Amino acid sequence: MAKKRKDPNEMSFLDHLEELRWHLIRSTMAVVIIGLVAFLMKDFIFDTIIFGPKKADFPTYGMFCELSKTLGFSEAFCGGGPNFRVQSRVMAGQFSAHIWTSIWAGFILGFPYILYEMWKFISPGLYEKERRNSRGFILVASLLFFLGVCFGYYIVAPLSINFLGSYTVSEEVFNDIDLGSYIATVRASVIACGLIFELPIVIFFLTKAGLVTPEILKKYRKMALVIVLIVSAVITPPDVASQIIVAIPVLILYQVSIYISGYVLKRDAKKAKRNAKPS
Repeated sequence: MAKKRKDPNEMSFLDHLEELRWHLIRSTMAVVIIGLVAFLMKDFIFDTIIFGPKKADFPTYGMFCELSKTLGFSEAFCGGGPNFRVQSRVMAGQFSAHIWTSIWAGFILGFPYILYEMWKFISPGLYEKERRNSRGFILVASLLFFLGVCFGYYIVAPLSINFLGSYTVSEEVFNDIDLGSYIATVRASVIACGLIFELPIVIFFLTKAGLVTPEILKKYRKMALVIVLIVSAVITPPDVASQIIVAIPVLILYQVSIYISGYVLKRDAKKAKRNAKPS
């Protein structure tokens, strides 16, 4: 069992490492337990979730079809889902995919608890005022993460799967996609978007630490746009429409982060002015 928590002002470096070790152990146990549940729900996890974006009736394709018709773009999504088979070419391929997919499911679903454990480790080193100001951190960070996961699953993953799974260089070549490659595409889309959507939280803490200001964010807005487009190009197929679809919410998050940074600085300035008044 973990030792009773000591006063952070009296803890040595080794004590901090011991405390961190127990937080990591509890986080890992949560991922393993949730992963075990996911392992037992194999049919739902794979047939419904993992292979959902491959099916013609996946809701995203109908939405993109109507959107492309409205905007006068190519109606590539109106033919349903991509036409390819998923294969396993190694003896332990399916079993290995089952285990690792369950672990990643444990991480995604257990993300709020992981944040909670990390917060329990960090918060004793903060002032009481800083802890009060950061109230709701776990809820907001978890909400943003799951919004990003949903965006990655319903937008980025179908775009990538439809484009890459249907792309051909010749009629002589047919697509039989390896199971690991297919799962990696879905996983990368989901987790990358989940982490990208944490941008406002990151900016909040960087502003509190005095490392970022609204002026800095505005100054480097053009550079941020280039970085966003590069990230969009990495996690989406190489077509302009897909990159724009992914870039728009990230740019919105960046603009929201500017407002958050400004709000934090104004609030801290008001508190500093109030505390400076003679009693």
